[in-house]
Amino acid sequence: MIFGAFERMVAARYLRARRREGFISIIAWFSLLGIALGVATLIIVMSVMNGFRAELMGRILGLNGHVGVYAPVGGMTGFDDLAAKIREIPGVTAVTPMIEGQVMVTSPAGGAAGALVRGVRPADLLAKGAVINGIRSGDPKAFGGDNAVIIGTRLAEKLGLNVGDAITVISPKGNVTAFGTVPRLRAYKIVATFNVGMYEYDSSFVFMPLEAAQIYFMQPDRVSDLQVMLNNPDQVRDVVDVIGNVTGGRLRVYDWQQANAGFFNAIQVERNVMFLILTLIILVAAFNIISSLIMLVKDKGRDIAILRTMGATRGMIMRIFFISGASVGVIGTLGGVALGLAFALNIEKIRQFLQTLTGRELFSAEIYFLSQLPAKVDFAEVLTVVGMALLLSFAATIYPSWRAARLDPVEALRYE
Repeated sequence: MIFGAFERMVAARYLRARRREGFISIIAWFSLLGIALGVATLIIVMSVMNGFRAELMGRILGLNGHVGVYAPVGGMTGFDDLAAKIREIPGVTAVTPMIEGQVMVTSPAGGAAGALVRGVRPADLLAKGAVINGIRSGDPKAFGGDNAVIIGTRLAEKLGLNVGDAITVISPKGNVTAFGTVPRLRAYKIVATFNVGMYEYDSSFVFMPLEAAQIYFMQPDRVSDLQVMLNNPDQVRDVVDVIGNVTGGRLRVYDWQQANAGFFNAIQVERNVMFLILTLIILVAAFNIISSLIMLVKDKGRDIAILRTMGATRGMIMRIFFISGASVGVIGTLGGVALGLAFALNIEKIRQFLQTLTGRELFSAEIYFLSQLPAKVDFAEVLTVVGMALLLSFAATIYPSWRAARLDPVEALRYE
């Protein structure tokens, strides 16, 4: 073994401080707690950031395609033929024709809210797992004909609506009459409500059968875009180029990375900054290890001199104090990993408990877009944090251990 039994025994005795070295022991304990809290905080923050990215990506792409093919003003004709050609591209799993438009919706009670109407075929909507798995009330199989819509639960709550109620859809692009432009409005029956867990969608989306939406928006046999789903969303750039060739450059093609660059860039920047800031906690704890070891070396000068005169080599002295400092780093790191994983894996339960305890909402869906606090533990990142904490802890022991090994026994015992 690298460390002998004698070295481990002496290091363990130095860690179990007696009354005279109590202050040194307190500093060592604070170093241990600092490393543990730093490692735990890093794991928790990185897990929450990963969870945010995964949840946003899953829910955004659950309602939107990985690639969007958009028509110019006036809509896209011959969309079924184009969709069939795109489906033949390797890596493409589904192509959904869609028509969408901004509207205002009102309830019989007088409530009003802005909304986005999406016209899709019933079969395509039933194939969207995010919507179907998020159905909270009603029957999605009743989605069809020219008088049915499915809306988000938060939009229904805002307007005081339930399944079976009527909702009035008002379009700003009205009908031109002799008396001017009259807003176009039509009443539809709510057949189901959904909750995908993303506030922006749950509070503003209205799904309507494609044929009914074409009639309402006065675009017969046209759609506004095609939503393309892929096997691997991370290889979207390769497919975008192929789709551009298929469309002949006549249509605008956007991938999910371009459409949501603001979301994911902000999360990535914040994640990197938080990693750097929280690493300082571990760095400060490492400096505490240095100070406690230097004080321990100064206090144990007489013991070091006696060990040297009894035959202990400089390497043995250095390893003794290395073990003393490294033990603080290892124990603190392992404790931090256990605390961080326990917190990250149960973060939603902890949030609900704290909300019940304080009576305050700690995670607002209106601000953070998600209705639950997400966390996704990346064990590769956990290993990176562990490696960094151990590296800093071991590095902090080098100088004090070297100082102890270089101590001259004659000088240390001269005044004893």
